[in-house]
Amino acid sequence: QVQLRESGGGLVQTGGSLRLSCAASGSIARLSSMGWYRQAPGKERELVARISYDDGITYYTDSVKGRFTISGDNSKTTVTLQMNSLKPEDTGVYYCNAESDYVLYWGQGTQVTVSS
Repeated sequence: QVQLRESGGGLVQTGGSLRLSCAASGSIARLSSMGWYRQAPGKERELVARISYDDGITYYTDSVKGRFTISGDNSKTTVTLQMNSLKPEDTGVYYCNAESDYVLYWGQGTQVTVSS
């Protein structure tokens, strides 16, 4: 089992910045990737950004490219999402995600609200 603890989030005005962090614990020896999903009211959960610990490759959904940056620490157990130039459409609950041995684990979610 992998446990994920998220921090960050909150309320910010359009154009502002927020930083989300997620720390993994438990059975972390075989973590292959970590990332962030978000779910806006009335919409499906979508992948925002992900980093692969196998090859270091990062992925961003088109709407956040150039504004968000995902990074992992050397221990490969913490992932950070730096969100700049935030827009109202970035509002939603952000969930940390980790994959280990083809099993997906989820954090409890943290609210990000961008006011116009």
